[in-house]
Amino acid sequence: MILDGKRLDMGALAAELGVNRTTLYRWFGTREDLIVEVCWNLTESTIIEAWRDLPDNGGPRVPETMRKWLRATIDTPGIRRLLHGESEFAMRLFTLRSGGFQPRLLALVRGLLLEDVEAGRMVTSLPIDELAYTVIRICESYLYLPAITGESTDPDIPGRILSVLVTGPVS
Repeated sequence: MILDGKRLDMGALAAELGVNRTTLYRWFGTREDLIVEVCWNLTESTIIEAWRDLPDNGGPRVPETMRKWLRATIDTPGIRRLLHGESEFAMRLFTLRSGGFQPRLLALVRGLLLEDVEAGRMVTSLPIDELAYTVIRICESYLYLPAITGESTDPDIPGRILSVLVTGPVS
């Protein structure tokens, strides 16, 4: 339903699965919980795939990984409809720590930044946790731009910003 751009209706989903709503809620929790899980699985797999597919050219890989994630997210009609059609709801689910999505995204980006540092692909004077938070907030600023300002999103812009912020070792 989400990927098809339809509003997730727990009653309709229960009927489609051939179970009652109580069973569905027992399996997945609330509608919000299910949306977070679906979107987290899509996000995690997209980011990991983008990371894995990048060539190791000696520089930081986080900026390009995040650009690819933003592009994939923006290009998925159902996710775009959720983010922009139910924007306040989506921002609450995905940007607040309490929604469960944000802590996992922070941990994932933190791990990628650490991998870049440990591999010698980047250096930073910032604590990794602060840098991970900043990377995510920059990406979110552009991801939610249509809902906030009405402007369209171009994932190349945050990609360029992150390329300046997340730099490789000085030669």
